[in-house]
Amino acid sequence: MNAQNLLVELFVEELPPKALKKLGDAFAGVLFDQLKAQGLLASSESRVTAYASPRRLAAHITEVLPQAEDKAVSQKLMPVSVGLDAEGKPTPALLKKLAALGADESAVAGLKRQGEGKAEALYYASTVKGAQLADGVQKALDEAIAKLPIPKVMRYQLQDGWTSVHFVRPAHGLVVMHGTQVLIGVKALGLTAGNTTHGHRFEAKAEPVVIQSADSYAEQLREEGAVIASFAERRADIVRQLQAAAERIGGGVRPIEDEALLDEVTALVERPNVLVCEFEKEFLAVPQECLILTMKANQKYFPLLDANGKLTHQFLIVSNISPADASAVIGGNERVVRPRLADAKFFFDQDRKKTLESRVEGLGKVVYHNKLGTQGERVERVRAIAKAIAQQLGDAQLVQQADLAAKLAKTDLVTDMVGEFPELQGIMGRYYALNDGLDVAVADAIEDHYKPRFAGDELPRGDAGVVVALADKLETLVGMFGIGNLPTGDRDPFALRRHALGVIRMLVEKNLPLELHALLQSAVPAFGDKITDATAQLEDFFFDRLSVSLREQGYTAQEVEAVLALRPQRLSDVQKRLEAVRAFAALPEAQALAAANKRVSNILKKAEGDIQAQVNEARLVEPAEKDLYAALQTVAPKAQQQFESGDYTASLQTLAALRTPVDAFFEHVMVNAEDAALKANRLGLLATLHGAMNRVADLAKLAV
Repeated sequence: MNAQNLLVELFVEELPPKALKKLGDAFAGVLFDQLKAQGLLASSESRVTAYASPRRLAAHITEVLPQAEDKAVSQKLMPVSVGLDAEGKPTPALLKKLAALGADESAVAGLKRQGEGKAEALYYASTVKGAQLADGVQKALDEAIAKLPIPKVMRYQLQDGWTSVHFVRPAHGLVVMHGTQVLIGVKALGLTAGNTTHGHRFEAKAEPVVIQSADSYAEQLREEGAVIASFAERRADIVRQLQAAAERIGGGVRPIEDEALLDEVTALVERPNVLVCEFEKEFLAVPQECLILTMKANQKYFPLLDANGKLTHQFLIVSNISPADASAVIGGNERVVRPRLADAKFFFDQDRKKTLESRVEGLGKVVYHNKLGTQGERVERVRAIAKAIAQQLGDAQLVQQADLAAKLAKTDLVTDMVGEFPELQGIMGRYYALNDGLDVAVADAIEDHYKPRFAGDELPRGDAGVVVALADKLETLVGMFGIGNLPTGDRDPFALRRHALGVIRMLVEKNLPLELHALLQSAVPAFGDKITDATAQLEDFFFDRLSVSLREQGYTAQEVEAVLALRPQRLSDVQKRLEAVRAFAALPEAQALAAANKRVSNILKKAEGDIQAQVNEARLVEPAEKDLYAALQTVAPKAQQQFESGDYTASLQTLAALRTPVDAFFEHVMVNAEDAALKANRLGLLATLHGAMNRVADLAKLAV
């Protein structure tokens, strides 16, 4: 059959920009999958290209058949005992079933039998006609529209005044072409397939654009319609133009890097045209974070940074029109941004008239959580937790800095600037703290206490910042677990998983001498009677997050399980333990010792009573148990010394010398001897062995 390429386009009103890429990929992906499922793709080499612009969703699919191949199918009808009587003649039930399939009694002779005994059944072989392309596309298009990840569905009426349609935006055109042929039978959203679409609102050379073939779509839209239909191409064009504009300005300036902004702007224009604009230099006195945010969030502009990362007074806009004289477009955008920057300057000037200290009282009027009180109450809890941590980590100066930073960390929430731009919380706190003449360490801690904000984010830069960041995250975790507000599935509204990973990263990367259980426990008293103590549950949560994180870093599930089974309280030690386990696992003795360790664990678990790791040398009878005891006397102290000095790798490698005596013990010694004293002594020997071998990790977990 003659396979040709297929084009499907929905022409709509302006689509939501933040969802455009996802909508385009989903539309094309479902179309492709549905046609494939119906056998309408000529080969495995068939490919789909998604197109998405502000006013269209489209897909180009290669090697599409006009009709799917007929398919031979075998359909189970019923058990033989039900379908045929004692004489082998068809029963009324069988004839009724065949009639439903369009066959009569003459088909009985051709029925196949499969199975044995009572399970033997009758099967009807037939040929199913392959789907016609128009029918297949109709089904695929209906499915693609139904499965679109639409953020908010619109309801609108068609021109008949009666029919209502639900879609992301009103649709005004449908193109469906197989090669050069229009599949006129295909309909969607009250539209019938044709070959006409529309280009750029103002700059199209032809109106409408008549598509000649599925393969000419993108080129015709570009040349006749002044539209770059491909999202990826438009995005790449914007990146190229932004870079070129920065190079023309010179001086090493560069546009700000923001992938989300780039995607959104790509979704707002059909043919991008990058222009250079500027604002008055006096606005640069305002913190650049404020100016950058207002330009990005409100205007979708690209601020320009100099070689040192400082904001310049110039910025780039991505226009949807390309006039010969762009001065009006440039002037218009400069006029629009000026009031935004003026607002930012006003907020900044007004906020600085009040100290952060004077704003502390205002936090008592801001509700944090109905079960946990106000932000003011929360601040006092964070202060108490921060003080306890600082006393363990530093001197009186650190305690003082951490306490002041914790007291003021949330005060910028009640400033005008953060009220307008919540994304600036912490950042503005630092600026206002410096304006108040506070210590730089305190100001840094106020900004840094939110860090790390996301995976890969930097950690707080100073000790005070680390203390307050730990305290802030622990307050959230202990509080939420204490009221039973836990993350479920993919729902985690208070970002508890992220907070736990943040705490883990600080403990590990800052090599803090803090033990996890004690740290969690120390945060509980700050809540009084508002919560129940959920330390045990929260500790499990931490080790679960740590386990996931370590596996993502490339450690095997066995290695991670072996180390975390011991619940090491110093999380900064975990990495060293893992490296030691990995080195041990590579030794020739590793598997035998892991298996022996598993055996020892099982024996001790099943033993009655409390087993003491004590050995009476006088009661050692068999040569093998004497040899094991002697080896332990030599090896264990050395391994213990290496463990205590933090050389976990050497400690495990020293223990590898026990393989021979351990193997000999299990070969020649009966642990469960009839003599109770002898049995107790041998269990004590195994308990001593178990204790010596499992300080770094639970080696039994390495057994294959």
